[in-house]
Amino acid sequence: MPRQNRYTSKPGAHNAPFRPDVIERYPVKGDSQLLQFLFDSMPQRKRTTVKELLKHNQVAVNGMPVTQFNRELHEGDKVEVNLTREFRVFSNRRVKLVYEDDDIIVIEKGYGLLSMGTDRVKDGTAYSIMRDYVKWANPRNKLFIVHRLDRDTSGLMMLAKTEEAKEAMQHNWNNMVLSRKYIAVVEGEVEKDEGEIRSYLAETSQYEVYSTQNPEEGELAVTRYKVLKRGLGHTMLEVELDTGRKNQIRVHMKELGHPISGDRKYGAKASMIHRLALHAQTLRFAHPSTRRDMNFTTPIPGSFYKLVGGK
Repeated sequence: MPRQNRYTSKPGAHNAPFRPDVIERYPVKGDSQLLQFLFDSMPQRKRTTVKELLKHNQVAVNGMPVTQFNRELHEGDKVEVNLTREFRVFSNRRVKLVYEDDDIIVIEKGYGLLSMGTDRVKDGTAYSIMRDYVKWANPRNKLFIVHRLDRDTSGLMMLAKTEEAKEAMQHNWNNMVLSRKYIAVVEGEVEKDEGEIRSYLAETSQYEVYSTQNPEEGELAVTRYKVLKRGLGHTMLEVELDTGRKNQIRVHMKELGHPISGDRKYGAKASMIHRLALHAQTLRFAHPSTRRDMNFTTPIPGSFYKLVGGK
């Protein structure tokens, strides 16, 4: 069953002996209030025990922990009671849990956070934060990177909880991913309301990506853009990728003559919002197991509007 925004880990949790969660599930068949519903559904348990379960975050309604005794319930709601421990409410200032099921996790990554570790940095990445999260439920759980966002790019990112899900996405990426849209604020006012950039991207020995029209020199990259707003010497664009090359949007915006605000690596000046103005706003894909259409969108960062004079 899909779960959204369910957890927080506790200090020392990794050192405690693992006990599988014992969860009882009760479908709601009519209007009621939570505490009375629990009394009626668990007549074998003392009322004080039921109240303690509710008090200590061991009751969830539709996947979300609840402590409010008079929470209104309606037909079709699903109540879960964890008899082992509290349900966890994920909380991290740099990563937001957007969606989770048995196969995948979708997160919103903050800017300035590595997607995964490097030779120098192993912890404090989006991957390590979410790895610790899934291992809190069971130390044997695994997590796999499906794709990455640049450190300074914020937005939606998917991870896989099984190797099968990872393989299904990565080996058929172009068919499985239905849409990836970004919001970028670039320097200068882009003249055309919409356009397409098509070139081949290659990388120097200094790891800087550059654009070329020589197909033998790089890999094909196609970027489409549409103007959302112009103002204060900047342009807000909706950018859609047909391909997913390293630094693709950043390089193509430089080629357009309008580098992304804050992207000094690719020709921009210092930004008044002190970050790269690039956000992965929409991620739409076929679910790796069910093939269901999964579509996620996040709000445009408020700071981006400062660059174009407001909404």
